[in-house]
Amino acid sequence: MPLTARFAALLFLVLGACAHHGNDAEHEHAHAHEHSLEQAVLRAPAQPQAVASSATWAEKYGTQPDLGYTGPLAFAHINYARCLEDTAAAVPFDVAVLGMPFDTSVTYRPGARFGPAGIRTGSRRQNAQRAYTLAWGFDPYKQGATVVDCGDVPVNPFDNALALDQMEVAYASLLARPVANATLARSEATRALAKDGRAHPRIVTLGGDHTIVLPILRALNGVYGPVSVIHFDAHLDTWAPPVPAPSDQSRITHGTFFHVAREEGLLRNASVHAGIRTKMAGIGDVENDESNGFRIVSTEDLDDIGLSEVVRRIRAHVGDRPVYLSLDIDVIDPGLAPATGTPEAGGWTTREVKRILRGLAGLNIVGADIVEVAPAYDHADVTSIAAADIVHDFLGMLMSAKPPKSRDERRPWDVVQGRDEL
Repeated sequence: MPLTARFAALLFLVLGACAHHGNDAEHEHAHAHEHSLEQAVLRAPAQPQAVASSATWAEKYGTQPDLGYTGPLAFAHINYARCLEDTAAAVPFDVAVLGMPFDTSVTYRPGARFGPAGIRTGSRRQNAQRAYTLAWGFDPYKQGATVVDCGDVPVNPFDNALALDQMEVAYASLLARPVANATLARSEATRALAKDGRAHPRIVTLGGDHTIVLPILRALNGVYGPVSVIHFDAHLDTWAPPVPAPSDQSRITHGTFFHVAREEGLLRNASVHAGIRTKMAGIGDVENDESNGFRIVSTEDLDDIGLSEVVRRIRAHVGDRPVYLSLDIDVIDPGLAPATGTPEAGGWTTREVKRILRGLAGLNIVGADIVEVAPAYDHADVTSIAAADIVHDFLGMLMSAKPPKSRDERRPWDVVQGRDEL
């Protein structure tokens, strides 16, 4: 209690005592009362004590929203579910985000098993309530589709044959689920492409090394048959396994999986690489690549023919076939995305890759992945952040029937009324 308040209280007591001075009994009573109140005033703290509120958090503050750096580690803070054990399909979705933490088929630096967690960490500043971008002109989470993070496949780290089977079964299980909104235009597209005439969810996979694409293609083959692939990478990944191979399983690595996929009849003869710049044994590697059904857009082609022509060639080559999109983070220059297992100098910028992806929107994309993110080699999460932003672009592609118009086409500069600075 402030000092002035103490004096005011004492003055009140003194005046009250004087008013009763004529009666001894009343005087003694007043004196005793005055003494007790005076002691109470003198014992009062200098500042009022905080009184505990009886209100609950919900009553006082409402919801418990996640901040950018808090909450469960789900991609962009979207709904998280253990979809693989949800046999009753209680959590329906149109698009699933699925982690495949596998990295035991690499030829150089391991660590991509931590890629799914790293990409989710890189997505911390994203959220489904604030996902509109100028580049796309819309919010992918507000297009009527339900997007769910389905967690990670619990991949066995000791047995590659078992791990590949686990990933195939997991992908096929989610692919067989009913979609949440069958009336979406892009869901109708999957219905037209599927062998069973049903709409199927689409899955964005977080790798993992690039070998994860083989079990994915096996699962997709059961629904769509052979598919075309748009493959963003510094490396071909179509190299032939050694002959003779020490074992059947040793034939499958992150550099041979497309060759094996071609042997198994999983690929159409209309696939394309984008961003190739690896060193090769010779022109024979290119000829082998072409025999596996691929055409090459090299890193340097972007300078020679321009970005628009790169987009045109890719779109023309895959056409209206069902197409799977696979992006190795090493397609980006390691100066911008260093956290990867086999870095190659001279890659595309993150902005260039994102711009090409927007140009490919509207193709019949039945699934997508981003692979080879190995966070142990990162600094300040720059690779994980880039990868997470590319996943946002994947979602934009999956929601689009055509590439977005440029900002100037959507909102011409000269039409917008400006203001003088003064």
